[in-house]
Amino acid sequence: MELMKSAVKTCSTLLNEYQEKASTIDNPVKLTFSGVGSKDVYNITAPFQIDGVTVIAGRVESRDSEHSEIHFFVEQNGTWLPKEGAPVFTLQDPFFTFIHGELVLGGVEIFPHPTKENALMWRTVFRKGKSLNELTPFFTGPDAMKDLRLVELASGEIGVFTRPQGDKGGRGKIGFSKVSSLEDVTVQLVNDTPLLADQFIDAEWGGANELHVLNNGLVGVLGHVACFDEAGDRHYYPMVFAVNPLTGAHSDMELIAVRADFLPGETKRPDLADVVFSGGLGRHLDGSADLYAGISDAEAHRVTIRDPFLKFEQ
Repeated sequence: MELMKSAVKTCSTLLNEYQEKASTIDNPVKLTFSGVGSKDVYNITAPFQIDGVTVIAGRVESRDSEHSEIHFFVEQNGTWLPKEGAPVFTLQDPFFTFIHGELVLGGVEIFPHPTKENALMWRTVFRKGKSLNELTPFFTGPDAMKDLRLVELASGEIGVFTRPQGDKGGRGKIGFSKVSSLEDVTVQLVNDTPLLADQFIDAEWGGANELHVLNNGLVGVLGHVACFDEAGDRHYYPMVFAVNPLTGAHSDMELIAVRADFLPGETKRPDLADVVFSGGLGRHLDGSADLYAGISDAEAHRVTIRDPFLKFEQ
């Protein structure tokens, strides 16, 4: 299908469009995690299969800290428990995909800022392997870039979604390029990847969280769009759009949920109360999809929605 793009849409415009539509939200659930002491589990992935079991990767961290770990959880009687013998990585915000038959797992590594005292810098790191215990590092993205994502395209090529900040990306804009193989993914390529046009105003930002190759070869992007309000509070909304990897054309973003669609819960800080961080989307044959999300940097929730990618497959 041909992807149509209008002018850039702000968070306010996207929110108004979402609120004008009939809600498809169903079955809101707060996921229960155990086995990590008093720490929070949030910014989870959707469930995926590895080593013969279904796991969720989640960000595990104390309420008063940004220093987190990625743990892998399996479900037992409605509670998610750490998978016995699974590795633990000192990273934030896990994500996964499968490329050429291997699990590719990524997360955000934080480290001391090279020039600012008592400040942190971050980068996206990738591991791959046939099983959780064989995941070995294979690529580290540029400093100061989160939301770097890879996907195996229908052609067998690798799609690369970037999110530079600063001179090129402001507060954070999404770029797209493609390469022949994982070996061609370099820091230079990531830095040179062109931005998608007319997607964010400079005062707002966003990123890709999870990529779905659709049945016609388009890439469905589950992401987030975010802004500050006048009080300095953050607002993060889960959104989707589609990209044609042959042409680079992309559709408008649209919101698929807002914080009020999920159950009430706790927040890491007051300014994060309206944060929904897209974790993953589980698509079902009946036309529904489960959206897994981190809520207010403190909890992990799920809602069922109408599959937002179906219309791109028509």
